[in-house]
Amino acid sequence: MDDISTSMLLVILVVLIALSAYFSGSETGMMSINRYRLRHLVQNNHHGARRVQFLLERPDRLIGLILIGNNLVNIAASSIATILCIRWFGDAGIVFATLGLTLIILIFAEVTPKTIAALHPERVAFPSSLILRPLLMVMYPFVTSVNFITNSFMRLLGVDPKRAQVGDALNSDELRAVVNEAGNMIPASHQEMLLSILDLEKVTVEDVMIPRNEIVGIDINDEWSRIIKKIEHAQHTRVLLYRNDIDDAVGFLHARDVMRLMTKNQFEADKATLVRAARDIYFIPEGTPLNVQLLKFQRRKERIGLVVDEYGDIQGLVTLEDILEEIVGDFTTSMAPQPSETAVAQPDGSYLVEGAANLRELNKEMNWQFPTDGPKTLSGLIIEQFGDIPNARLSLRLGGYPVELIEVGDTMIKQVRVLPHHFQEPRSSSGD
Repeated sequence: MDDISTSMLLVILVVLIALSAYFSGSETGMMSINRYRLRHLVQNNHHGARRVQFLLERPDRLIGLILIGNNLVNIAASSIATILCIRWFGDAGIVFATLGLTLIILIFAEVTPKTIAALHPERVAFPSSLILRPLLMVMYPFVTSVNFITNSFMRLLGVDPKRAQVGDALNSDELRAVVNEAGNMIPASHQEMLLSILDLEKVTVEDVMIPRNEIVGIDINDEWSRIIKKIEHAQHTRVLLYRNDIDDAVGFLHARDVMRLMTKNQFEADKATLVRAARDIYFIPEGTPLNVQLLKFQRRKERIGLVVDEYGDIQGLVTLEDILEEIVGDFTTSMAPQPSETAVAQPDGSYLVEGAANLRELNKEMNWQFPTDGPKTLSGLIIEQFGDIPNARLSLRLGGYPVELIEVGDTMIKQVRVLPHHFQEPRSSSGD
């Protein structure tokens, strides 16, 4: 080393620090790259992405290669810096070399390149792969030897390196976070639909069904003239046919079948003909998640079904459109009132809300936070809190909102006043 000039040693030192920065940045860039975007680029035959994916298939070898190179250049830089400082400062140069080189490496070979690589991983990883891939082939025996020793030591510590996977599959919560963080890359309407699909497993058929007291049906025991009138003025394509009571359901009448029947048998159509035209009923157990029910509708080629409890009593009616509306929003004409109609804004900032309003729909449309893990309607939630049907003009705090009972019927709360601007975070229970 005495034969090498100081200026040459300085040039070598700068080159070594630059190589150290390259290895540090490459490591961060490779490990920070978005694996899902990388797979997309590979499918589009992006050459840089293909090289990076090849290197990331065995991350232990990639990290081993980078760390071998980084440690070699750092140790060499430390030796050269020590020689230079001894030439300049004598024996005290060892201290100056240690402190000075540590600061230089931290700033120029660690923090700066790694920060740049973390912010722009593709810009760093793709060009770096041009060097790292052939370098891996050259140093393959040395890298595999180091990896063998390292993996053996890890097994002694109880860690199986083969079980460590890079880019594990995302669960639903992680997918939800990815969609939320997509920003402007995915339109807001598309984000809402994707999140709604992920939420289907948390929603059951009871949350979207038409309650039994709102099911539009035809009693086959009615007078024939009334039956014909109901058929002519039906608002739905399918109408439930029953005898005296909903629980004694016969089947679903499809408008197309009824029209064909009336056309063929204009003078012979009767109740027996209607009963024969009714289609079989598809029954759905209560508590079925919407994602499961959607698949069942698809497999059974059904579009409508009756929700029944464990005793076989009919609780409501669910259609394929009800489930699809949970994903894409309302797109069908419905006779049921919408949340915007059941929650009427008042001048003082409060809302008059119908007791039959669905809690999930209220929360979704009004951005409220009523609990939805129990009763499905606002009336049901209030009755649950009191344990009985209360008198009008009583007040309570429900889910953090002050609620005043305005109108109470014999079997349910008909109308309440909600003051959302007085919201407080609910404590252990949903009501006070």
